Amino acid sequence: MILAGDVGGTKCNLALFSEKGGTLTPVFKQRFASKEFAQFDLIVKEFARQAADHLGSERIAAAGFGIAGPVINGRVRATNLPWIVDTATLIKEVAVPNVVLLNDLGATGHSLEHLSPEDFCVLNPGVPEPGGTRALLAAGTGLGQSILVWYGGRYRVVPSEGGHSDFAPHTEQQIELLRFMRRRYPQVSWELILSGRGFRTLHEFLAPKVTHASFDDPDADPAPEITRRGLDKSCRVCSDTLDLWTAIYGAEAGNLALKVLALGGVYVAGGIAVKILEKIKDGTFFHAFKDKWKFEGLLSNIPVSIVLNESAPLIGAAYEALAAVDK
Repeated sequence: MILAGDVGGTKCNLALFSEKGGTLTPVFKQRFASKEFAQFDLIVKEFARQAADHLGSERIAAAGFGIAGPVINGRVRATNLPWIVDTATLIKEVAVPNVVLLNDLGATGHSLEHLSPEDFCVLNPGVPEPGGTRALLAAGTGLGQSILVWYGGRYRVVPSEGGHSDFAPHTEQQIELLRFMRRRYPQVSWELILSGRGFRTLHEFLAPKVTHASFDDPDADPAPEITRRGLDKSCRVCSDTLDLWTAIYGAEAGNLALKVLALGGVYVAGGIAVKILEKIKDGTFFHAFKDKWKFEGLLSNIPVSIVLNESAPLIGAAYEALAAVDK
C-alpha cells in the first residue's frame, strides 16, 4: 500500500493506493481541514486510524506528500500554516519506512504522465517538442509554479517559488492596479493577484463602492460569489473582475513559458481554473498568453492544457512514493 497526501493551507487530502503491475489505484480517501490540526503528523495518524479497515494485514510501504512550501533537505515549512514537516519525524511518528516530501505543485508535475486524456482540457494543441521543457502553474490558495525537464528517460520536476516574484503589469489598467496595490502591500507579487484572495482585490480596484454580502463577513471568502456572479453576468463588476484576473493569469503563464522555453507545453492546474473553466476557455487567457510582441508566433505553437483532475497532486505524490520503494 502507498499513502499519499495533498497538503494545502485550507485542506489536506490523504489517500491509500494499492499497487499492481506498477499502476496505482485509490482504495480510500479522506479530506481534513488543515487549520483544525496543530501538526501535520496528527492528520496522518487520524487518517491511518480511519483507514485501518482498508489496510487489513497490509502495511504502508511508502508515503509521499505534496506540501505547499519549498522542500529543503527533506524539510518544509508550510507556506500558509504554522507547520514544519520533515521526513525523519514522519518516519518515526507514522512508522512508514519510506517518506517522500514534495512541493505541492511538484507533486502535480509528477502526475502528468499518469493522467488520462480526459483529465485535460486543451486550450491550444500547439506543436509539442518531444522531450521539450514543460511549465506548470496553479492558482488556488496561492500561486505555484514548476518546471519539468526531460532527463534520464522521464520528466523531472524543478521546484520554483516564482509565484512570489514581482507582478509585472501588461496594460495601462494593470499599471494603475499596481499603483493601487502598492498602497496596500510592501511588495506586489503575482500570488497576491493570482490566488483566491486576488478576486476581491481586483473587485475593489475596479469599483470600490460596490460590495456584496460576502464582503461584510470577515470569515467569508468573497471569491466564490465574485466568480459565480462573473460567470452568470449578474454583476458587471464581477464580470470585469473575472476578465481582468483571467487576462493576468494568461499573461503570467506566457511569461513562464518564455522564461523556461516550454516547447513541451504549459499546464495550468489548481482549483480556480477548474471552477472558472468556461471563462478560461473563452479566449481571454490564451490571447494574453501569446501577446508577447515578437514572440507571439512561438507562443502560438506551444501546447496549453488545463489539468481537470483535482486529485493530480495526490496521484503524483503516490507515484513518487512508489518510486522510492522501487529504488
